[in-house]
Amino acid sequence: MTEADAHRTIEAIWRIESARLIAGLTRLVRDVGLAEDLAHDALIIAMERWPESGIPDNPGAWLMTTAKRRAFDMLRRNQLHKRKYSELIREMDGYYQPDFDANLGSEVEDDLLRLIFMTCHPILSREARIALALRLWGGLTTLEIARAFLISESTVAQRIVRAKRTLRAAQVPFDLPEGRDLEARLASVLEVLYLIFNEGYSATSGEDWIRPVLCEEALRLGRILAELVPKDAEVHGLVSLMEIQSSRFRARIGESGEPILLEDQNRVQWDQLLIRRGLDALERAESLGGVFGPYRIQAEIAACHAKSKTASETDWLRIAALYDALGQISPSPIVELNRAVALSRAFGPEIALEFIEPLMNDAVLKDSHQLPSVRGDLLAKLGRNAEAFAEFTRAASLTRNERERELLLKRASNLPGTSNSAK
Repeated sequence: MTEADAHRTIEAIWRIESARLIAGLTRLVRDVGLAEDLAHDALIIAMERWPESGIPDNPGAWLMTTAKRRAFDMLRRNQLHKRKYSELIREMDGYYQPDFDANLGSEVEDDLLRLIFMTCHPILSREARIALALRLWGGLTTLEIARAFLISESTVAQRIVRAKRTLRAAQVPFDLPEGRDLEARLASVLEVLYLIFNEGYSATSGEDWIRPVLCEEALRLGRILAELVPKDAEVHGLVSLMEIQSSRFRARIGESGEPILLEDQNRVQWDQLLIRRGLDALERAESLGGVFGPYRIQAEIAACHAKSKTASETDWLRIAALYDALGQISPSPIVELNRAVALSRAFGPEIALEFIEPLMNDAVLKDSHQLPSVRGDLLAKLGRNAEAFAEFTRAASLTRNERERELLLKRASNLPGTSNSAK
């Protein structure tokens, strides 16, 4: 294996293991900022050693043990936090001959959920909670978080730094909350799971259109959360949404990893077990009654697609109505854009074009590829190919995802009657 191949492999391992690593270290040192620093120290050591020694059989355990050693040395050197020091000594008993399999047990898995609740503590602002959780648990870069919220990268970085300092100063415990404390954090936890799942479902940047590991982790923790708070309809709604969306993975990309749009997907490839699980979760949400929340509404939309054998059989009128309801309780230009797509399928592209006209000067969408992408599709359906070409190429220039850029340029170049060709 070349050094470049080794580094790519290490980066892939890091994306998979970093959240567990940071969560387990936070349990030990009770400082989420320090835990992240220790995890990155272990990554740097792996980058130095693994290209020569080879990738270990259990790389996650190797990283955990290396990070624990760094923590041990640091605490011994500085003589800080004597209680933590003694606890770590017991944890690291026999550390010169570590049991790698024991390092990544169920306790570390449970630590992931604790980490999310810790980072969603009410002492932090909503924006800080979400940014910190996405960074630590979701493994998203500051750029990816900035793109997700359509804000500057420097703003995201500042929020994360301040959030770590606040948690450290307040000595927020690394425990699962109970009662009212749990309820106070639940909305933020759901939002974090939702955003991480979305990043996995449609990656903001990089060479891959989807990042299944993020979706799998979000769904796994969503299922755990549904057991923890079984009477919360929105928890079941979010689980339902993630189950149904996950069912499409095999159909969403081609053999070379290229994106396949919903209307072009082979629905035979949709995972029927995940669809059934999603519909069951939606039924549980409905049985609990109460006011429709945003996750339950989106699960209803996903269910409309899941129940349709073909794209043409989809109940677009119901989907448009559901997006209208979603816009009432959770207004955003992205919701309006999705509603426009549903309206175009139900009533034609002309109506949808008129509907999105007020969004043309929206500050949130000005640097997003989503608006020109939707406009390009609507214009292409009307045969206004020159305008569609301009919109697709503009969308391609705005997206940070290589696969999505390729798709948009391909759509532009395939438009008949245009003298230009996408480069």
